[in-house]
Amino acid sequence: MRLGVLDIGSNTVHLLVVDAHRGARPIPAYSHKEELRLSEHLEKGDTLSSRGVERLGAFVEEALQIAEDKGVEDFLAFATSAVRDASNGEQVLSEIDASCGVNIQMLTGQDEARLTFLAVRRWFGWSSGRLLAFDIGGGSLELAAGVDEEPDVAVSLPLGAGRLTRDWFTGDPPPAAEVRKLRRHVRAEIARTVGDIVRFGQPDRAVATSKTFKQLARLAGGAPSSDGPYVSRSLTREALADWTVKLTTMDAAARRQLPGVSEGRAMQLAAGAIVADATMDLFEVDRLEVCPWALREGVILRRLDLLPSRVVRTT
Repeated sequence: MRLGVLDIGSNTVHLLVVDAHRGARPIPAYSHKEELRLSEHLEKGDTLSSRGVERLGAFVEEALQIAEDKGVEDFLAFATSAVRDASNGEQVLSEIDASCGVNIQMLTGQDEARLTFLAVRRWFGWSSGRLLAFDIGGGSLELAAGVDEEPDVAVSLPLGAGRLTRDWFTGDPPPAAEVRKLRRHVRAEIARTVGDIVRFGQPDRAVATSKTFKQLARLAGGAPSSDGPYVSRSLTREALADWTVKLTTMDAAARRQLPGVSEGRAMQLAAGAIVADATMDLFEVDRLEVCPWALREGVILRRLDLLPSRVVRTT
């Protein structure tokens, strides 16, 4: 089956077309994305601006046409924190449904954490034992842990790299006082969740997903994305602590020159590093493994699980 998945994130809106069936690994067939930065289109009262709505609607129309051209049989669309946080988010999705004929599911933060955990579990397998998974998005930080495909605990915190950059930093690079203030805030927010997560047991494997962690791992010496998804990539707490200090003293232009740092995410990477550093430190994780699958793959896998099993006929 050819499946189209439209992921409406805080930074990027991404259409991924995959060939897959139940029990098989989804094989990417086509990708189309654009950095709409919807979180930056939130006006006073957390209303998604008319310009943001217009750009989103145009991309959805384009994505539907591409999906038709690529022979997509089933189409899924979901939105995360930028739309979820918008006071007019439900209205915007209803308007897009009325004009484009597509039902966009608004995921909760816990939905994001659970589906990301599912993707991580499927990637690393049962032999990984108890998993602890971290994901830093544009608008939120997701934390989940468990021994099964459904985590024992799933938490979402409003600590996304884009959100924090927008709300806490006034300069580029950010003033040292603002960095310290944000660091205290982030650590206090995460510390409240540690007990609820670790009470289920210490993890056998700690894993990170998301562009933020991938870029931080690349800075710490990890393989480039061009080497493919099967190359092992990791991030140590020591290396991350060093890079967090460096990134918070650089401006965005300097960060863009670093290996693996995309132009669109250079501005928010410092805040993302502060969140990553706090997460590893407070959960006492010395080394994270980077998983190439995340929320989007979790949505795909859950959809495939609902398909009827293939019947094998013998003669």
